[in-house]
Amino acid sequence: MALRLEDKKALVDEVSAIAATAHSAVAAEYRGMTVAQVTDLRAKARSQGVYVRVIKNTLARRAVEGTEFACLKEALKGPLILAFSREDPGAAARVVKDFAKTNEKLVTKAVAIGGTLYGPADLERLASLPTLDQARAILLGVLQAPGTKLARTLAEPAALIARVLAARGKAEEVS
Repeated sequence: MALRLEDKKALVDEVSAIAATAHSAVAAEYRGMTVAQVTDLRAKARSQGVYVRVIKNTLARRAVEGTEFACLKEALKGPLILAFSREDPGAAARVVKDFAKTNEKLVTKAVAIGGTLYGPADLERLASLPTLDQARAILLGVLQAPGTKLARTLAEPAALIARVLAARGKAEEVS
């Protein structure tokens, strides 16, 4: 079913609004996938905070124009699904990577982050970025390490003396 002009404008505006606030984008070819598979991909993406849209390439080019994903224009060829990470930069890449493990017909064509276009090989790098909670845990560990080391260092002389006295007491008991 062909879209009317008003529907096309609304679709372009919707995708453009998402692209303006997104952290990263993945363009993947879905040729040969069934409707059920695409629906499953959308459900998984939705649960991860990823916006997934099948859109005509001409409309997609207009939608990303003026955003940091304008670099995707050259890669928009063939039947593509656009996935935008709205909360976590690596979320779209993780969703596409995980889904492609079981559905070989989903093939990554381009990855964009920070206004830079990357090839499909960089999907793994983007997918391996930590989530926000993981990044906070790593930062907290880094911030706690010096204090923990200092406390351990300050407590060690007293613990050493206690061990020496305990060993000395055991040695006197035996003799």
